[in-house]
Amino acid sequence: MQEKDFIIMGSDHAGFELKENLKEYLLSKGFKIFDEGINSKEPCDYPLIAKSVAKKVAEKIYNKGILICGSGVGMSICANKIKGIRAVVCSDTTSARFSRLHNNSNILCLGQRIVGGYLAQDICDIWLNTEFEAQRHTARVNMIEEL
Repeated sequence: MQEKDFIIMGSDHAGFELKENLKEYLLSKGFKIFDEGINSKEPCDYPLIAKSVAKKVAEKIYNKGILICGSGVGMSICANKIKGIRAVVCSDTTSARFSRLHNNSNILCLGQRIVGGYLAQDICDIWLNTEFEAQRHTARVNMIEEL
């Protein structure tokens, strides 16, 4: 199995517990996970984690990434600074579905302070299992990439 068959995950201290919960859940569903850290609740700088995960997704080392912080917003802002990344903050399943169908998002950002464990699992299930609905959306995603 190559690394691109894995999902890369990362969090800061404010998202550590949810990352660990989701990692265990996704492993039980048969996903392969690379954990970019952090590995404790010790305070850290989330931009460093977001940059590391986003670069590896942008370089196609991994197909998809999941980033978790307190709100999901900080991780999303940082990840979207990397060319080729379409990171989305989702707090509901509908946004997760359409971010994949229409926007071909490649990083899911979640907020531990916003979504509970079971909702986060549902969001991940939908996000990971929804395919991009290319057709008319491809041109729009290409326009995003050119910004």
